[in-house]
Amino acid sequence: MDARSTPEGETLYVAREEASRGSEGPFFTVYRTEDGTRRWGYQCGNCGSFETAMDTMGRIVCNDCPNIRKPTEWDAAHE
Repeated sequence: MDARSTPEGETLYVAREEASRGSEGPFFTVYRTEDGTRRWGYQCGNCGSFETAMDTMGRIVCNDCPNIRKPTEWDAAHE
């Protein structure tokens, strides 16, 4: 895993081998611990931002660029 610092100075660990496909680039899984036991969130592979969000259907959105991952769960009732 690659150690990276947030703008606030927190050290996080990016697992580049754990990528999810996004519209503009992959989203990499991020952990708080180097051993990968405490998951933190995602890093945008398009712009490098840690400012990402996931909704209840598994959609990941980068808040700094147009990168988005489609929902992993979908039900016609959500329309």
